[in-house]
Amino acid sequence: MQRRGAGLGWLRRRQQQPSPPAVGPRAAAMAPPSGGVPPGLGGRPACALLLLCYLNFVPSLGRQTSLTTSVIPRAEQSVAYKDFIYFTIFEGNVRNVSEVSVEYLCSQPCVVNLEAVVSSEFRSSIPVYKKRWKNEKHLHTSRTQIVHVKFPSIMVYRDDYFIRHSISVSVVILRAWITHQYSSGDLNVKWEENLLHAVAKNYTLLKTVPPFERPFKDHQVCLEWNMDYIWNLRANKIPQCPLENDVVTLLEFLYASSGENTGIVKKFLRFQNRELEATRRQRIDYPVFTVSLWLYLLHYCKANLCGILYFVDSNEMYGTPSIFLTEEGYLHIQMHLVKGEDLAVKTKFTIPLKEWFRLDISFNGGQIVVTTSTGQDLKDYHNQTISFREDFHYNDTSGYFIIGGSRYVAGIEGFFGPLKYYRLHALHPAQIFNPLLEKQLSQQIKFYYERCAEVQEIVSVYTSTAQQGDRRQEACNLRNSYLDLKLRYGRPSMCRAFPWEKELRAKHRSLFQALLELSLVTVPRNQNESVLDIGGRIFEKAVKRLSSVDGLHQISSIVPFLMDASCCGYHKASYYLAVFYETGLTVPRDQLQGMLYSLVGGQGSERLSSMNLGYKHYQGIDNYPLDWELSYAYYSNIATKTPLDQHTLQGDQAYVETIRLKDDEILKVQTKEDGDVFMWLKHEATRGNAAAQQRLAQMLFWGQQGVTKNPEAAIEWYAKGALETEDPALIYDYAIVLFKGQGVKKNRRLALELMKKAASKGLHQAVNGLGWYYHKFKKNYAKAAKYWLKAEEMGNPDASYNLGVLYLDGIFPGVPGRNQTLAGEYFHKAAQGGHIEGTLWCSLYYITGNLETFPRDPEKAVVWAKHIAEKNGYLGHVIRKGLNAYLEGSWHEALLYYVLAAETGIEVSQTNLAHICEERPDLAKRYLGVNCVWRYYNFSVFQIDAPSFAYLKMGDLYYYGHQNQSQDLELSVQMYAQAALDGDSQGFFNLALLIEEGAMIPHHILDFLEIDPTIHSNNISILRELYERCWSHSNEESFSPCSLAWLYLNLRLIWGAVLHSALIYFLGTFLLSILIAWTVQYFQSVSASSSHLMPARVSANPTDPTASPAVTPTADASAQDQPTITNNPEPRG
Repeated sequence: MQRRGAGLGWLRRRQQQPSPPAVGPRAAAMAPPSGGVPPGLGGRPACALLLLCYLNFVPSLGRQTSLTTSVIPRAEQSVAYKDFIYFTIFEGNVRNVSEVSVEYLCSQPCVVNLEAVVSSEFRSSIPVYKKRWKNEKHLHTSRTQIVHVKFPSIMVYRDDYFIRHSISVSVVILRAWITHQYSSGDLNVKWEENLLHAVAKNYTLLKTVPPFERPFKDHQVCLEWNMDYIWNLRANKIPQCPLENDVVTLLEFLYASSGENTGIVKKFLRFQNRELEATRRQRIDYPVFTVSLWLYLLHYCKANLCGILYFVDSNEMYGTPSIFLTEEGYLHIQMHLVKGEDLAVKTKFTIPLKEWFRLDISFNGGQIVVTTSTGQDLKDYHNQTISFREDFHYNDTSGYFIIGGSRYVAGIEGFFGPLKYYRLHALHPAQIFNPLLEKQLSQQIKFYYERCAEVQEIVSVYTSTAQQGDRRQEACNLRNSYLDLKLRYGRPSMCRAFPWEKELRAKHRSLFQALLELSLVTVPRNQNESVLDIGGRIFEKAVKRLSSVDGLHQISSIVPFLMDASCCGYHKASYYLAVFYETGLTVPRDQLQGMLYSLVGGQGSERLSSMNLGYKHYQGIDNYPLDWELSYAYYSNIATKTPLDQHTLQGDQAYVETIRLKDDEILKVQTKEDGDVFMWLKHEATRGNAAAQQRLAQMLFWGQQGVTKNPEAAIEWYAKGALETEDPALIYDYAIVLFKGQGVKKNRRLALELMKKAASKGLHQAVNGLGWYYHKFKKNYAKAAKYWLKAEEMGNPDASYNLGVLYLDGIFPGVPGRNQTLAGEYFHKAAQGGHIEGTLWCSLYYITGNLETFPRDPEKAVVWAKHIAEKNGYLGHVIRKGLNAYLEGSWHEALLYYVLAAETGIEVSQTNLAHICEERPDLAKRYLGVNCVWRYYNFSVFQIDAPSFAYLKMGDLYYYGHQNQSQDLELSVQMYAQAALDGDSQGFFNLALLIEEGAMIPHHILDFLEIDPTIHSNNISILRELYERCWSHSNEESFSPCSLAWLYLNLRLIWGAVLHSALIYFLGTFLLSILIAWTVQYFQSVSASSSHLMPARVSANPTDPTASPAVTPTADASAQDQPTITNNPEPRG
């Protein structure tokens, strides 16, 4: 982010000097001796403000002034006369024209000044009338002047057709003063300066009249009868302001900040209440607000600054306020000045670590009060008051607020608690109501880190002592073969005399047991790295026990080891614990512990934990509040890491594939290195088949279709295909590998030759690659733009993104400066083509709302960030392990990994887990503490890309009722309708069966299905329409149940229209039934492959597959997503 002037310079405290008299727009009214004047006028429309400003600068010319009455001079002329001024008001109320008698005496040539100022609840000292006159001749003589003070109509009359917004005034002060002509008593002198040199002054108060007690004004204008009638209909209605206050809750639930460049984005809107909005506008150059937030810090900043709460304006620059934390633990508070510069100040005190505290910062003009409070009663606190003479610029609607990190600065490492923002009030900490709502959860976080401090200390001391003992023993022992074998395979001998009490060993029994079983020879010497390494080893040993045939039996016994691994900073263990407690997987379900470990994992930047938190806040489930901005903070963190993870090719990653366990065709092509599919591809690739070589290389490079990821082997096939065949895709892939040096030595010259060769064959990816080459290596932006424009015309999304980068960085040839609007358009086009970085930019624009072409839409921002996060390779690795376990018949392991994947919110794993629970209800009932089928099918139907069979299943569950869930026909109809809208014939068929049973389809469902109730006014007509649509959407080649149902319905209608006799109707129906039965039997014999939909209500047991409303066999199949490798590097701005 750019800086304005001395944006981050430290301010030197100035010595306080006596304040000058208040002048200018913030000058207070002349206060009466007995007390102050109430706050001022505000919150009125522009017309009222213009009228007041007009009266402010155009004084009266004296046309309402009566003749001056002379008074007989006093008898004693030798007395030294003293100037005075008095006035008398004939009527005490504010009127349109108020008559005022001013009596005064001047000892020298003088100027007499008369002014009326008004105040309201939000503004003060607004002059509405001004008059002055000279007195040069009648000195030492008491004079009387009659003045007609005219007030604006909006202060005197009620609202009518012409006066639309009258002003509610609390105080009207009439003040007068005398200045000598030779001491700033000139008529051209400003009123404020004139008042400062007054030799005599006086004031009085006028009584105000409430708006609805005022008279109507006679405008002497007649309205047309229609306008007059319309006005009279609402003339006496008392308007009510919207119920609104200035308190905004920016954060309600705890937020785990990982110290990275992601955070929560919040945006303030203008007030709907006119008074509040006018006050906000008035204080743009005089900020009055208060921020109150709870914090739990784990560490101070690793960099110079890290973000707490800061404002980013429409120009992407820091505004007022901007609150950061320094690496020493001080608060850095930055403000933007009216004159365009920035000002920053640092507190004198540091804020506490590993303790919940409340930070309160109030701004009142140029005064800032910073308070940190700790303890149950918030009695222990630090306080500092900082004063400035500069004017701060503060407009909280011209940008957005960020809590934590952003692309400009990293966030703090710790947790945010509730955050309240008082937009128009500067409050003392005692006046702030911002309790720590999640007390139990926040207390659990504190206990967790206290326990983890003990665990880390034990691990650190144990590791250090064990390594020192090993080094001493190696120095003393002679090297021989026996000692080498003992060192390699034997149990390490070490001193047991560690400095721990017996109680501590009993408290951490599992930790000491794990340490005794580990070999500490290869542990890193660095303390933090050694603790993390030990945590990873403890986790791997624990998870290995879960891979056995009865692995789920082991969960309760490995939970203590997972807790120790979590404390060592290995937060995969934290996510496992969160899932175990949230789902009750073989452990008692504990929502509080589930939240604790999910937040701890999110703070540790564990990818699956962050996705779990983002999903729960996105849907508002499992006692997590619905908060899209908070959900975006978690999802965007993982979405940002997803392309980086894909390029590094390190860690336990696999390609995320959409493979459904209900799709037998896709399951058949899953393979391994020794599988038939892989061996056949390898055979074809060896023979020179370019398609087989490319597919084989993709499978090995990304770890697809069950093949273990092997980039080195993949690169060999890329090289073989590129050099032996003329396939442009293989040539391009190998060129990218050579450019990046992934698994092979970089060779830019050969890579460029191959890229040009692939581009000459018309491959749009290669054309884009040439543009990337000239941008990255040659800095030739004109040539890069030329290739990218060509590739973009060919439909390449990478090229669209790259053009957006040029516009964003302001380096597009021939276009001066940055153009974020055009950049956003190219990013959006790239996102629609599936480009990851383009989608990330679009989600950022939607969450901030700083571009007109991207109106703020937090929900859409979450959807786009979630889409990218779910492509992360670490999630793909968990899904692949679950799929492999399912194919191998390892039900315990399959259930475990699909639960871990489903809790991140990815839809395909949720439906697959529900399918497993349907196949093995005994397993789900025994090990899971939740209703597996209901929970995960229900989760899946709220996803954007939910499959139609999930809607059908939920429709069945709502129709029959499931365990503790009662029957709900309305929701059942909605589920079937959604399946029908997705083109599933089963949805139409089930809706028709519901009508056959006498159910009524609501009109909004018919509108949803685009069935016009005016055309289809009865159930028979609706039935015919549903069966026709079912028939048209059916994939059956021969007669389908939909066609038979449609035929049967029409025959019934014809038969009922022709035959009216009961006897004939009975016999005809009997014969028709025989005919239909014979017809069905005939077609069955002709087409043995025809499958029939069974009646929807066969069994009362919803877990039985035959109890479903007849899911067609083809409805369960979903096309396999064929991954397209787009491994193009993109320029970074």
